[in-house]
Amino acid sequence: MQSDTLRNRTSFNHTSENQPKAIDLWDAALTTGFPAALWRLPNQQEKHLLVSFDEKLPRVSADLDELPAGFLISPFDNLAKNAPVEAQLSEHLDTSDYVPQTLFLRADIQAIVDENAMFVSDHNRQREEVSEQARQFWKAVRIHQNTDKSTSPVRATLLDDPDAQANYERNVAEAIAAMQRGDFRKVVLSRTKQLVFSSAPNAITLFDKLCQQYPTAFVSAVSIPEKGQIWISATPERLVSVDANGIFRTAALAGTQSAFNPDGTAKRPPEAMWSQKEIEEQALVCRYIIECFKKIRLREYLEEGPKSIIAGNLMHLGTTFTVDTQAVRYPQLGTVMLRLLHPTSAVCGMPRDVAFDFIRRHETHDREFYSGFLGPVNIDDQQSGPASHIFVHIRCMKLEGKQATLFAGAGLTEHSNPEREWHETDMKCQTLLSVMSK
Repeated sequence: MQSDTLRNRTSFNHTSENQPKAIDLWDAALTTGFPAALWRLPNQQEKHLLVSFDEKLPRVSADLDELPAGFLISPFDNLAKNAPVEAQLSEHLDTSDYVPQTLFLRADIQAIVDENAMFVSDHNRQREEVSEQARQFWKAVRIHQNTDKSTSPVRATLLDDPDAQANYERNVAEAIAAMQRGDFRKVVLSRTKQLVFSSAPNAITLFDKLCQQYPTAFVSAVSIPEKGQIWISATPERLVSVDANGIFRTAALAGTQSAFNPDGTAKRPPEAMWSQKEIEEQALVCRYIIECFKKIRLREYLEEGPKSIIAGNLMHLGTTFTVDTQAVRYPQLGTVMLRLLHPTSAVCGMPRDVAFDFIRRHETHDREFYSGFLGPVNIDDQQSGPASHIFVHIRCMKLEGKQATLFAGAGLTEHSNPEREWHETDMKCQTLLSVMSK
């Protein structure tokens, strides 16, 4: 693992004069056209921000061991474009047919914001070719420090699609029939909601609201100027992580119900009741992870769960898997498992190739970065050292100026009910809709 520590770091005390704020760095990136990522890890207070000076982001293989400090964001379909689905999803895929689709934001500027100070690391000093971009960026930061940050209230209008429920339930019914015939065991079908704002919303404001409302989620905002998009999410689902001590983690998260009783009181996780369909769905995701371990002959892992997990307004069944990569002498485990796991059965289905093909034929929208993966790679903090944290990109929305697209999906088995699955996707959309109404 390459370590880009916080060299060339400048510390700004919150009481210092002329101290830039995270919003100044973010706004400077937007106005100069540089990609940026802002995130907060689950159960932490620190917020991280990085800016890349690559105006067109490189498409990379998601190699956690070789990449420098930065941030990955991958689409759901990040497979080879010139090979059939069956070959793409095989571990024997000829890499000559592989066209990487994962975007990489190099940490040319890295900032850590905690309650008392902001630490900024200027990594680009080791990249002479971006010195002019650095001058442009810091000039924009100084300009934004002196601008008025007050904004007018933004109103969001949900665009009505009268056929959406009927179309989604019809696709769900077709999936159930296919599973009852034995074509596959599980598939995840998604849908979208469209919103129009009275003016372009402030991504930092939405990010801060999500951080407050969902302390256990991975909250992020990623600006991709070449696409004209900002993606905002509060995802509860860890895909892979490897900390500075070499501890690998992944999780199986499936099954969904409201975290509140009908009278509005919060449910107690130990008392949550789960249906056969939800238990089976979660077991399939666990089995999928274990099958990936078997492929690489890994037996030394710790499995904990399943147990009920609160994720904002929802409750899920969750199981965690932990491996000490130093003890098993497998330092590349994070990279290997990332490639084996994505797309997981929690966002695709089982068997993966058949479910993937069903999704392609039945979903009329492009998932883009929804149900892909994203997160920081080899990012050093102030204490523990470089680590990588990659999450499944769910509970997310795409911002394009004044228009937003929300994505949500439901895991289907042969025991699914089309109307209930529709309502489940509605509950998932509320993760982001709830912060827009405040």
